[in-house]
Amino acid sequence: MLLHALLLCFLAADNPDPVDKAAADLKKVIDVFVTASEQEADPVDPNVAFYQGAIPGMLRTLDPHSTFFDPDQFAQLKQMEKSEQKGFGSIVSVLPGRVIVLQAMPGTPSAKAGLSPGDEILAINGYVLARLEFEQLVQLLGEARQKPASILVRRPGNAKLLEMTLTPEIMQSPSVDRSFTFDGDIGYLRATSFDDNTGKLIQETIEKLGGEKLKGLILDLRNNPGGAVEAAVETASLFLQPDQLIFTVKGRTKKTEEVRVAKDAVPYKFPVAVLINAKTASASEIVTGALQDHDRAIVLGEPSYGKGLVQSVYPLSHDTGVALTVAFYYTPSGRSIQHPLQGGTLEKPTRVLNGIYKTDSGRLVRGGGGIQPDEVVQPPETDRLKMVLDASGSLTVFAGEYIRSHQVKENFEVTPEILDELKTFLSERRIQPGVNEWLSHRDWIQSRLKQEILTLGVSVAAGDRIELQRDPVVREALKKLTRP
Repeated sequence: MLLHALLLCFLAADNPDPVDKAAADLKKVIDVFVTASEQEADPVDPNVAFYQGAIPGMLRTLDPHSTFFDPDQFAQLKQMEKSEQKGFGSIVSVLPGRVIVLQAMPGTPSAKAGLSPGDEILAINGYVLARLEFEQLVQLLGEARQKPASILVRRPGNAKLLEMTLTPEIMQSPSVDRSFTFDGDIGYLRATSFDDNTGKLIQETIEKLGGEKLKGLILDLRNNPGGAVEAAVETASLFLQPDQLIFTVKGRTKKTEEVRVAKDAVPYKFPVAVLINAKTASASEIVTGALQDHDRAIVLGEPSYGKGLVQSVYPLSHDTGVALTVAFYYTPSGRSIQHPLQGGTLEKPTRVLNGIYKTDSGRLVRGGGGIQPDEVVQPPETDRLKMVLDASGSLTVFAGEYIRSHQVKENFEVTPEILDELKTFLSERRIQPGVNEWLSHRDWIQSRLKQEILTLGVSVAAGDRIELQRDPVVREALKKLTRP
């Protein structure tokens, strides 16, 4: 079995006569193992020597993504493919030592248990959240979703702590989680992943926003790690012309394949802006690269991650397996989406991808891995006061108390009187910015507080709209789409 695994990996290397060369190289490995097992002071465990040493060490010379799975890891991989996502159906704000409920979806375990916006979860299954580090808190929340959880809740305006039990259910989280229009005619939608139905969901969302009547669309793919390539094809086909090239797949042992828009496609015609950042990867980069190369969208934000490889998992004997990189994705202009893979040493990349490429109209775009935006727009800046207000959760807590005694509608505005109340509230919690600091941050504080109050008092979507109005990347996209 070990010989089988090693032989397959050796054959994956680029050798002129792979069978003969692999046999000779394999004998060297076996000779080293036999000598070590006979002469080493401590006994040599063959599973450790091969599973953790020889095989992973060899794969690291290929690229960072080729991986060997021992029996336990391979079993986990197969289980993950079958796993279902469970949850409680609530949206929460997670801060160091604090979890505050923003929304409990109707009909979900959270809503059935009685959770409300503004509630603060103090303990889960006996673990007091205030004593946990942020990473521990995130881990606890993940583990709690796997079985019934007992929680202790503090509700603003209620001196008595509430005890609730939540039983997780299978949750279907939509990959398009934000959508609305700016000024009624510029659509905005955010796709957080590319699942099997994402292409269809994006089309349905566009139709709800106005369809072909829209004067423009902002497609937010920031922090989207990718997913199903078929969904990327469906999404790109919503905007590209029939038979246009979406991407090409090339590999040493894989036949070159071109993927194009269906010949009977009927695309939207309104202008598009795509937003990306350093966490935009894989299928998201396929969509972005295709729209950019065909001059169908302007791309704004930060350079994307650069993950454009095709991997195949090969089952081996005795319940082991190996994942190997067999090909790469290329945009229509010929750019490789994958950043240069670095096998062996970091100083010697295995592939050189830098270069200048041209879009359909002749615009120059740079290769080298990832998608380079047409215009780099940095994310919002932060500073000491913003960090303190966000990390402490003070604005969320104040908003929770405010909605308990006030009726909030979508046209709500933060008045100077409300800001004075907030200032007193912060002072009681020893957050006392100076006069100049307060005045210089007044607009930001007013917008953030409005966001929190609308989130808790109306909906998460209402708060999201306010947040995006502050977002410099979204604001730049609106400028580009509304420019005459």
